[in-house]
Amino acid sequence: MRIKICGLFRDEDIDYVNEARPDYAGFVFAGSKRQVSAPLAQYLRFRLAEGIVPVGVFINAPVSLIASLYSSGTISIAQLHGDEDESYIAHLKKTCAADKTQTQFKVIKVIKGETLLKNIPVTAADYYLIDSGAGSGKTFNWELLNTKKIDKPWFLAGGINLKNIKQAVALNPFAVDISSGAETDGIKDREKILQLVSVVRKE
Repeated sequence: MRIKICGLFRDEDIDYVNEARPDYAGFVFAGSKRQVSAPLAQYLRFRLAEGIVPVGVFINAPVSLIASLYSSGTISIAQLHGDEDESYIAHLKKTCAADKTQTQFKVIKVIKGETLLKNIPVTAADYYLIDSGAGSGKTFNWELLNTKKIDKPWFLAGGINLKNIKQAVALNPFAVDISSGAETDGIKDREKILQLVSVVRKE
């Protein structure tokens, strides 16, 4: 089981994840209270401990922006939360594949909410992220996951916290993705991050 801590934007956030050692660390480039600029993300990313994979979160961003962040080593994976269609994903993957200096580029495509989960789209993305909605911090009806066969590795997001992390892990996703559930008053909380990662590692 893997875990991603998302929405890092302070030096302290990097310190906390370096101590906890989740599998993925997320930087939000879309409009959000956790939004980071490219220079800040690059600075924070290169403070990350080796082995923690940096993920960029985007909503309808120009392919050139994502490719630039990938080329600089700031991100290894793009997580797409907008209306990006298959032609966009194909163009993005082809553009990034041309850069042979980095590890293989991958894409996470978000499936939002219960409606889309009923009709999982076919995609060239490498992973799905199943969420109630971008940054909502709310869960959806997880029982739906027991009725679907999902043909790609998938991340589970939306409202996961210390109270329900064991329930989330029991659904057997490829990874859990946590942002607000690792915070207190909107700021990343060291103890919560350590506990969340610990629970996932034990399950």
